Amino acid sequence: PAPTPVPTISIDVYGTGSSLMALNKNSGKALCWGRTGYGGKCDDMDFHGVTNVYSTRSAFMALDKNSGKAQCWGHSGWYGSGGKCDNRDFLGVTDVYSTGGAFMALNKNSGKAQ
Repeated sequence: PAPTPVPTISIDVYGTGSSLMALNKNSGKALCWGRTGYGGKCDDMDFHGVTNVYSTRSAFMALDKNSGKAQCWGHSGWYGSGGKCDNRDFLGVTDVYSTGGAFMALNKNSGKAQ
């Protein structure tokens, strides 16, 4: 008999200085562990549609470039929890850059950054 094909699962892993995140983009599910206040807890978050994840030393940003929606979590002083990116419109963002303590979203077509 022919062998049964095993489904391919693609998991992407991201990190801050104190936490890790493993994301299955196909299912929209993620596991986060490490220091809770630095991105180590994401149990109640929905990652369906997330196209990219970025991190600083203390926070994560999950972005859906198709809808322009983003979620940030981790240390609130480093653009994590507290809604600092939840209510922003990231539609048209072409690139996101991060440093140890900040994110910058850039739309190369319009030249605007936030």
